[in-house]
Amino acid sequence: MQHFDLAVIGSGTGNSLIDERFADLKIALIDRDSAFGGTCLNRGCIPTKMFVLPADFAVGVEQARRLGVDLNLRGVDWPAIRDRIFGRIDPISRGGLEWRVQSPNVTVFQEQAGFIDPHTLRVGAGQITADRIVLATGSRPRVLDVPGSDEMAAFLHTSDDIMRMDELPERLVILGGGYIAAEFAHIFSALGSEVTLINRSDVLLRHQDRELATLFQELLSRRIKVRLNQELSAFEPGTHGDIQVVTTDRNGVEYVYFADAVLQAVGRVRNSDSLNLEAAGVYVKGGGQVQVDSAQRTSVPHIFAIGDVSSDYLLKHVANAEMRTLQHNLLHSDDLRETDHRYVPAAVFSDPQVACVGATEEQLREWGVAYVSATQRYGDVAYGWALEDEDHLVKLLADPRTHHLLGAHIVGPQASTLIQPLIQAMSFGLTVDDMARGQYWIHPALPEVVENALLQLFPE
Repeated sequence: MQHFDLAVIGSGTGNSLIDERFADLKIALIDRDSAFGGTCLNRGCIPTKMFVLPADFAVGVEQARRLGVDLNLRGVDWPAIRDRIFGRIDPISRGGLEWRVQSPNVTVFQEQAGFIDPHTLRVGAGQITADRIVLATGSRPRVLDVPGSDEMAAFLHTSDDIMRMDELPERLVILGGGYIAAEFAHIFSALGSEVTLINRSDVLLRHQDRELATLFQELLSRRIKVRLNQELSAFEPGTHGDIQVVTTDRNGVEYVYFADAVLQAVGRVRNSDSLNLEAAGVYVKGGGQVQVDSAQRTSVPHIFAIGDVSSDYLLKHVANAEMRTLQHNLLHSDDLRETDHRYVPAAVFSDPQVACVGATEEQLREWGVAYVSATQRYGDVAYGWALEDEDHLVKLLADPRTHHLLGAHIVGPQASTLIQPLIQAMSFGLTVDDMARGQYWIHPALPEVVENALLQLFPE
């Protein structure tokens, strides 16, 4: 039986954990996935955003006409877009595996791993032992189990496979109302599909500040059909070689939607269920979430976890931050660091973009926290005039006593970029006053919309 100093389960952020500082350790890197490098590289953040860019170009035709530029979209070559994206990603994945296999101190196992006892793992048909073990197994798309799921499986997709479809579907039904549903609604509608988005709750992006979630929903509804408060009942064969999606609203009224493909974007499942964690004594909370402390330690001292399998935030940049914490702690067990989860930002790369950091107005009310708010419309700053913008805005929430930001929320062009100085201000304790007046803001660049929102919070 092989023994290792360190075993890492997961080749996404877990692979990034292993750098030159671990060269003197004998390491096992284990991943059952045939695509090396994790979800972000192969099926998540990176390819989706590579699809978003051509989608942005496609919707830009209509926006250009508003500015007096007559462009024509003559068509979309879905296979060319797909092949360009995965023609770049797939070699990176294969190259990453080849490079790691050649690492002199790392043994790669492309097998399923599960615990036999706290130090012993079954890997495929064999077994290994390790002094320390890292769980970095990520998450996978949740799939719905309703009547017809098996019979109509050929029409059903998740974010894992829909980007590799051979043809662009003429009619696409998306089930879900979160960021994955919103991003794919933008991608497919912009590239030519007739998209219907069905959500069981009464608003899209329900974890966002409600004012901005409502605005986003209104704007997206101009391009696609949005159906709220409907629960999926069944999948049934259509009448022309297609699929029927059957739903029921809160009054028991039944609806039927015909589609050529269905995207299930109803959340993600943490990949902890196949690890046999009970045999190791690792405590798992509800929803399969491995419990860790701020130093990324599980309930078993020599077993650690990072990323989706354990984090409250299923976000790659959070997994990376937790990985950096764990790198230090594995190398310096007598000087532990903690991951800073105070100000975790997020962005939705749809049309429009959405970005946020900190508390929503609803949360502050629920917590009984005093706050002031300010809303600045894009259309009231010079670059907004250039955009002829009528819809988008920045909303800021701040502490009236300390003048520190409590939350920042943006809906509109470049939102994922505009949010960054606000993240920096919150992370480093910069007050609203210092941020607004203590630096130059380039005129007439779009960040002036952030500047003006800050100035509104505490006017002189």
